[in-house]
Amino acid sequence: MIASSVDSGIPALADPAHIEALRSIVTPHLSDNLDRLSGIRGLTPYHDGTKLVGTAFTVKCRAGDNLYIYQALTMLRPGHVLVIDGSGHLDNALVGELIKCYAQQRGCVGLVVDGAIRDIKAFAEDSFPCYGRGSIHRGPYKNGPGALNVPVCVGGQVVNPGDIVVGDEDGLVTFAQSEAPALIEAAKASFRKEAGIMEEISSGQHYQHWLDAVLISKGLEYGEART
Repeated sequence: MIASSVDSGIPALADPAHIEALRSIVTPHLSDNLDRLSGIRGLTPYHDGTKLVGTAFTVKCRAGDNLYIYQALTMLRPGHVLVIDGSGHLDNALVGELIKCYAQQRGCVGLVVDGAIRDIKAFAEDSFPCYGRGSIHRGPYKNGPGALNVPVCVGGQVVNPGDIVVGDEDGLVTFAQSEAPALIEAAKASFRKEAGIMEEISSGQHYQHWLDAVLISKGLEYGEART
């Protein structure tokens, strides 16, 4: 039998100032400044659209088995996000309404599950962020093995314990806490740039300066002469 492992070190929570700043930054602006290479893919939000921002507490489960999720719930700190590597298994739900309620009671700020969930109505009617690969009514086993606070792979993205997790309607991105200051400033610059583009588009002019980098620099022509 494969040995189970538990790392007793609890991931340190991210700087509250960084968490607060990220609440107003959309994931596309973060993704663009991560070279469009990072990000969790294939997971669906099951909650009401509330923004997710927190610090990763990672869980690696045996497919269809949630024993180590229960242990993680007893150990996490307010501000942690449970990031669960369930191998994308969809035959048994790893979390449901009971885990949702206990996670909320413990101060967990969200669930990211590369596996199935159930009780989706309870998630849909709540503001507690939950992203999952799918849903099914069949419940999990509770035998293990598993591991806590180890690097996991979720939706094609390696997530380390302590990484910052940001989720919204567009999806999920994760990154090391050390990257947060520069990434926040770069994302704010992206917002300002796009705001300028939107203002130019709203002018109604056919010719748009911002398209130069997209079209003219590649030798493509405008549909009509510039004015």
